[in-house]
Amino acid sequence: MNIYTVSFFGHRTVENISKVERRLVDVISRIVESKDYVKFLFGNDGEFDWLVSSVISRVTYKHHNSYTVLVLPYMKAGYRDNKDNYLLFYNEVEICEESSSAYFKSAFRIRNRNMVDRSDLIVSCIQHKSGGAYQTVQYARKQNRKIINVG
Repeated sequence: MNIYTVSFFGHRTVENISKVERRLVDVISRIVESKDYVKFLFGNDGEFDWLVSSVISRVTYKHHNSYTVLVLPYMKAGYRDNKDNYLLFYNEVEICEESSSAYFKSAFRIRNRNMVDRSDLIVSCIQHKSGGAYQTVQYARKQNRKIINVG
């Protein structure tokens, strides 16, 4: 089976959230309809991540060819104390090994690069040229990853 991996990166706050949501629905629908099996990787660190999670749940409800993975940069208390609740929303929660032992300020950058390296496609919500999401997409460009910006 051919697994197509998609990672999501966006700013913590999203401008014009309804427009971004419509674009996400279109992009995710096209992906799950055109690929044999899709693995979705994302964090849960802001509005874009929560929006992606919601859209994936709605779009893939009828399709049974996808798998969701929440990728944490290190063990977070919220996850440690509520593992069962997290698994109601995600098929799997993983803690990025590379970033888990890093200094916490660099852990997100390391986790994001790890996700890019594992991905066939990056879906981003970049609405300004600064911040960690912007830097991650720049890294993805250097790695020759296909990028779709819904921002």
